[in-house]
Amino acid sequence: MDTLGPTPKLVASDVDGTLLNSQERILPRVRDAVVRAVREGTEVALATGRPHRWIFPVLDQLPIRPVCVTANGAVLYDSANDRVLHSHTLQPETMGEVLDLARKAFHDVGGVAIGCERVGVSAFDPEEEMFVISPDYLHTWEAQGYGILPEHEVIGEPAVKMLLRNEFLSAPEMYELLAPLVDADVAHLTFSMNEGLLEVAAPGVTKALGVSTLAKLHGIDQTDVIAFGDMPNDIEMLLWAGTGVAMGNARDSVKDAADHVTATNEEAGVAQVLERWF
Repeated sequence: MDTLGPTPKLVASDVDGTLLNSQERILPRVRDAVVRAVREGTEVALATGRPHRWIFPVLDQLPIRPVCVTANGAVLYDSANDRVLHSHTLQPETMGEVLDLARKAFHDVGGVAIGCERVGVSAFDPEEEMFVISPDYLHTWEAQGYGILPEHEVIGEPAVKMLLRNEFLSAPEMYELLAPLVDADVAHLTFSMNEGLLEVAAPGVTKALGVSTLAKLHGIDQTDVIAFGDMPNDIEMLLWAGTGVAMGNARDSVKDAADHVTATNEEAGVAQVLERWF
C-alpha cells in the first residue's frame, strides 16, 4: 500500500460487491473509513449501475448525501436535493437497432427480453413509470415496482439504460455473442452481474464519464481520484481514475484494469485501502 500516493481528494466507489457486503450492508469498518475521509475534506461519491431511485437504501447507511454517479454514468444525481444534474439517454431508434442485433445474436439460445430505465426528475417518481419491461422479462433480483408494456412501447421513449435479458446464458456469454455486433459509436454495452443481463447505454456513457464530470464539478484533478470496483461496468472508471482499485473478488478483466487489488480474504476491501490515509 505504500505506493498508493498522496491523499485522494475524491473517492468514487461502486456499490454492489464493493461498498456493500453480500447482505447489502456497509460494514462498520468501511463506514468508519468513509466518515473519516469526509471529515478530512475528501469528497466521497457512489458510482453505481443502480438507478438513482435505488440509491437511498445505501446512503441511509452513511451520514452523507453526496452527488452520485448512477445508471453506469448515465445519470449524475444530487442526493441531498433529490435532483438530476446531468443525464445521457438512449434514443428509441438506437434501442431498436441494438434490439434487432440482440434478437439475431440470441435467436438460437432463448431469445431476448427487454427492460428500460427512464430518468424522470426525482428518485421518488412512480417506479412503474421509471422502469418498464416487456411481458416476457424475467427479473434477476427481487422484483420492485415496474410497468409492463408491449415491446415497442418499452423502447418508445428515451432511456438512460436498456436491459437485455436471457435466462439461458450468463452475462459474459451474452456479451461475447453480442458485443462484436454493436458498434461503439452506436451504443455502449457492459454487464455488472453474472446472470444473463446486459446493460446498454448511449455511446461513451460509462462510470468514467460520470466520475470525470463529478471531479470537474468539484475542481478535482484526475490524478487525485481513487475509484473502487469489481465488475466490467467498473473498468473504464478504474482506468480513468488516478488510482483504480479492484476488489479481491473482482473478475480478472477488472483486476487487469486496476492499479491495485485488495486481499481476496478481506471483505472490507474499501476500508483496507482508505485506512492508508484516513
